[in-house]
Amino acid sequence: MIRREAVIVVLVEISIIVVFIVLIILASAVKVAREYERAVIFRLGRLRGTKGPGLYLIIPVVDRRVVVDLRILSIDVPQQRVVTVDNVSVAVDAVVYYRVDDPIKAVIKVRDFFQATNLLAQTTLRDVLGQVELDDLLSKRDELNKKIQDLLDVATDPWGIKVQSVTIRDVSLPDSMVRAIAKQAEAERERRSRVIMAEGEFQAGQRMLEAAQLYIQAEPAMRLRELQTLAEIAREGNLIVVTPAGAVGEKTGEMAGMAAALDEKKAAKK
Repeated sequence: MIRREAVIVVLVEISIIVVFIVLIILASAVKVAREYERAVIFRLGRLRGTKGPGLYLIIPVVDRRVVVDLRILSIDVPQQRVVTVDNVSVAVDAVVYYRVDDPIKAVIKVRDFFQATNLLAQTTLRDVLGQVELDDLLSKRDELNKKIQDLLDVATDPWGIKVQSVTIRDVSLPDSMVRAIAKQAEAERERRSRVIMAEGEFQAGQRMLEAAQLYIQAEPAMRLRELQTLAEIAREGNLIVVTPAGAVGEKTGEMAGMAAALDEKKAAKK
């Protein structure tokens, strides 16, 4: 009787241990993948496909999984020293945004896709910016961003990576180059001011030529303008206006009358 009870106790303990082991196996077999995750499954080293999102089962010990994040990731490309085509040394840093488009390729084709993409972005940044001049680097960033993005996208496509965008964040210039650019900008502004002044002189000369042609066609108008100028000068009490004797002709009275009428008209308007 005692022996039977001992056997029953042993069997109960064994059952408890078995149930406990089964629960552990089930707990390790049941996995959950979030909406933005995919699990790449390997069974005894061979690819079995992807699982997720949601609940899925694996065989403990036999299966091994690699979870891949499908969200957009960002790479802060470290500051790179670049020498442009016109032999100017600049320091450039950028940001690369990408996502995993094919989880199987990202796991199988490259050992660490994050590090590989980061190193490739640094190399591509130096190669592209080393083929342009400083002026293009400062003024055509959008075009350079697009070019770097296209090159990275083609290079990372076999890895299952899709490059979303590339942004050149900052361009640091040496102090000597900053002073040179400031002098260049100042010289450009001086050139524009001189061109504007010359254009104004040219337009003024054209107007004066047109006025002279009008005065030639109407001699009384020229005489009237002369009288108006003399009248304006004579308004200053400390000035004495002296006109040559030949300036008084037959039509002096007529011109004086016209000047007086013009002054009266101006006074009436005031």
